[in-house]
Formats: sequence, C-alpha cells, structure tokens
Amino acid sequence: MLAQFGDSITDSRAFWFSLRYKRNNAPPEMVKAFDLVSSHMIEDCWDRKGPENGNQGGKTIRWADQNLSKWLMRLNPEVAIVMFGTNDLNSVPGTEYEKKMRLVVQRCLDNGTIVILTTIPPRHGFTEEAAEFSKIIRSIARDLEVPLIDYHAEILQRRPEDWDGALDKFKDYQGYNVPTLIARDGVHPSAPEQYRGDYSAESLTRNGFELRNYLTLLKYGEVIDQVLTAQK
Repeated sequence: MLAQFGDSITDSRAFWFSLRYKRNNAPPEMVKAFDLVSSHMIEDCWDRKGPENGNQGGKTIRWADQNLSKWLMRLNPEVAIVMFGTNDLNSVPGTEYEKKMRLVVQRCLDNGTIVILTTIPPRHGFTEEAAEFSKIIRSIARDLEVPLIDYHAEILQRRPEDWDGALDKFKDYQGYNVPTLIARDGVHPSAPEQYRGDYSAESLTRNGFELRNYLTLLKYGEVIDQVLTAQK
C-alpha cells in the first residue's frame, strides 16, 4: 500500500495517477522502475486522491499533523510519499514547520511505514523561503534516515535561471501550459500539453509534474528493490 500525503501538488492527478497510462520516451531506468512498482503496488494506489487519503489542495503541515493518525489507521501504508510546504511558506513559521514535519515522519516510522520525503519546488516571490524549507526537509531525511526526493534541487539543476513560469519571458503562455518547470502562477508544477506523458530529457526540463513523476517512480522503485524485497 502506497500513500500520498500532500497538498494540491500531490492531490492533482497530473501526479502519479497519469503514470499508469502514458510513459512516452521513458528512459531504461524508468521502464525498469515502472515494472517493479507495477508488480509490487496495489493497483488502486495509482489513484488514492482526496482528503481521506491524506492529500488536498491548500493544506499545510498543520493539517497533516492533525489528521495523520486517522490516515495511518485507515490506510496503514507500507510506504508514504510526503510533501508539504508550498502553502506553509507564507503561513507557518520555519521552526513550527520543522517540528511538525519531524513529528509526522516519526509517527509514520513508528507505524512501520517507510517515508519518502520530497522537497518542495521553488516558488515565485518566496525563493529564499522555499530554499530554506527544502533545506529543513533534507535535514530531517538525513537525521531520521529516510529516502529523499530532492525535487527542489532537481528543478534548479535543470532550469537554474528560468524555472519560474511567472517570468515576463513566459507572458504569452497561460496556466500550466508554460514550457518550463513551474506554471504561470509561479506556484504549481507545469504541465504543458505537448509534453504530457513524455519522459524525454527535453520534457523533463519543461514539464514539472512529469519531472516529479519520474523522480518519484525511481525512488519508490529503489525502495522496493533495496528495502522491501530484501525484507522478504
């Protein structure tokens, strides 16, 4: 059982759900990871969207802290992908964010759930704050020895100067159809139509949701291969 705990960047069916149906130009490591995940994971875990499953738009780590016990009781996940922080940047102090995130991760571990932590994407107008919150996530992953997907670093590595779809150079594009990694709102990952379901190297510099899908699939496959299979 795989759980997805997060905000709108997780609740969206552009994340994870879409992987099940379309994987054009997938590199060999992704094909291998998909086969591994498909043979291991319960099929309906490709979906599992909504607050009852631990993901909803607009939510922060406070919501996760308040509701985690019932999610763990209802789902009892083998693995949980956890990413909160984008909405926290302008509403939750860093010290509170770190404290509550550590508690959420530890409570998952106490339940026997493997946590895959994910750093948050950079955000327009909150560049320094997003970097600091991502630094906190890296620290928690290191301290509690849990797998990490460094989404923040991967975005900056691929588009160091123009990751932000809110830049003037992208003014002719609307919504998610911006050919960089963050949408026109400067907040959410992009999903330009021409790159949907495309996992070519080019697409992974232009579609923020597909980049997250790629990174998550590889990390979950790694956990299955190196941890879960080894336990059997």
